[in-house]
Amino acid sequence: MTTDFYGDESAVGKVYDRRILGRLWSYVRPYRGQVWASVVLVLAISALDAAGPLIVRAAIDQQIALGRTDRLGELTLLLIGTLVGGFVLSYAQGMLMAYVGQHVVLDMRVELFAHLQRMAIPFFDRNPVGRLVTRVTNDVNVIEQVLTQGLVQIFTNLFMVVLFLGVLLFLDWRLALAMYASMPFLVWAVRTFAITQREAYSDQRVWLARINAYLNELITGVTVLQLFNRREESMRRFDERNTGLLNANMRSIFWYAVFEPTVVIFSAVTTGAILWYGGGRVVQETMTLGTLVAFLQYMQRFYWPLRDLSQRYTTLQSAVASAERIFDVLDEPEEIRDVASPLRLHAPRGEIEFREVWFAYTPDTWVLRGLSFTLKPGEKVAIVGATGAGKSTMMSLLTRFYDVQSGAILIDGIPITDLPQRELRRHVGLMLQDPFIYKDSVLENIRLRDHDISEARVRAAAAAVGADTFINHLPEAYATVLAERGANLSTGQKQLIALARVAAFDPEIVLVMDEATASIDPETEAAIQSGIERVTSNRTSIIIAHRLNTIRSAQRILVLHRGELIEEGTHDELLACGGYYHRLYELQYRSLVGAPTADG
Repeated sequence: MTTDFYGDESAVGKVYDRRILGRLWSYVRPYRGQVWASVVLVLAISALDAAGPLIVRAAIDQQIALGRTDRLGELTLLLIGTLVGGFVLSYAQGMLMAYVGQHVVLDMRVELFAHLQRMAIPFFDRNPVGRLVTRVTNDVNVIEQVLTQGLVQIFTNLFMVVLFLGVLLFLDWRLALAMYASMPFLVWAVRTFAITQREAYSDQRVWLARINAYLNELITGVTVLQLFNRREESMRRFDERNTGLLNANMRSIFWYAVFEPTVVIFSAVTTGAILWYGGGRVVQETMTLGTLVAFLQYMQRFYWPLRDLSQRYTTLQSAVASAERIFDVLDEPEEIRDVASPLRLHAPRGEIEFREVWFAYTPDTWVLRGLSFTLKPGEKVAIVGATGAGKSTMMSLLTRFYDVQSGAILIDGIPITDLPQRELRRHVGLMLQDPFIYKDSVLENIRLRDHDISEARVRAAAAAVGADTFINHLPEAYATVLAERGANLSTGQKQLIALARVAAFDPEIVLVMDEATASIDPETEAAIQSGIERVTSNRTSIIIAHRLNTIRSAQRILVLHRGELIEEGTHDELLACGGYYHRLYELQYRSLVGAPTADG
């Protein structure tokens, strides 16, 4: 069976882990009043449940056996009262723990989501979306289940088992010892069931995470799969994961189906033995009929908590495993953090300096090698180079999606590591080659739900980059709700939305990746290029350039090769040198317009 990194889960660990349970309690602590009130209600419910058979015993021995009915109605009402009281208290206790469970889940999910938003890009490189979604949804839900249905119930079952053991001894110690003699077999059955359920649950979590991760990848890339006719292979891989989950579920169901009849058979055999032995003693008048009936009722009540405990044990174990996985995420350090005493950019000018910058995504595989250059405020620079030269990496470093291993990047003479990330990114705008579109209105997609940016400012930004032309033709213009990932927009329209987004936030530094414009029609490309010109005007701008008109309009061109700056100058200066840029131009740019090469 194929395993894949993106879906693997850790195995279910031990139930009692003081560190994990202690951290879980920290989430419950604010609601400890409700928890203790629930415990008190559980004690009252147990007392009412224990009182029922004693009332039945009194009715039989003190009334029915003696041919009397003077207190029979009173005892009947008392029995009904215990049942109704138990129902009311059980409802109150259930609502209390539901309140606790829902609020703990709310607090935990908010903390987890906030932590994910603070994490740097390398964290998301290591953790696929499917796994993180599983943490925030399935794993948190498991903890909610154990809080609302397991925590107090485990305590309740333990208390009732001990209570009924004592009551059985009190009623008749001989019958109690006879019942206890058969208990080792039941204990063995409960323990076996708990172990097998734990293993089955562990498999369920592994396969569920694999399905989530694969579904996310499949749905995101469904166009490619359909284009290359890979639906059958995708179906086979999904069926492999789905079958794995099915088999894990069937193992769990099998053992549960075996366990239930085992307990029932054990209870029936024990009940028959007690009825035979106790009935003989009733006939011999060494025991009352009421005591035998009460004993049988308590014995039945004794088995239900034991059976329920085995299921709660599995629930608790699953919650501990889920909590461990959640805490593993929460314990992931923020790889990119603000310094304790950050500096501020006052009236930023937009000067950028790369000073001997070295960077590698993996150890000893350098993407940038001692890169150094300076951009003057308001200067427009194009970055060119072959694929893998380090162009996009420069953009990621300047926005602190990653931190350099050596050297420094400075804005207005201040290392960006000394600036708060929020402030840095407020002054640096990035237009990605594949802009992300949210399922929201055009207005909110441009201002990213930042209501400090007025609608008038959004409209002005869209008009400045030429996006208003197509926006005004949408069914509801700026109020039109866009599909997920902009499925109802063309590539060029998404690019224009991204440009309008940068213009609306009005940063001093603009970073643009124009690679995606190669796949759009000339008219839209011209509109985007015009928008880029407007956005980059009077701003310090770095453009990863692939289009001829972008390169020619740049005040300076930086040529990267294998992470090193090997040439820089204007378009004409670099062509005149006849170096690496000249070869790139001959191979790529002049062929785009059908111009003859220098040799032709």
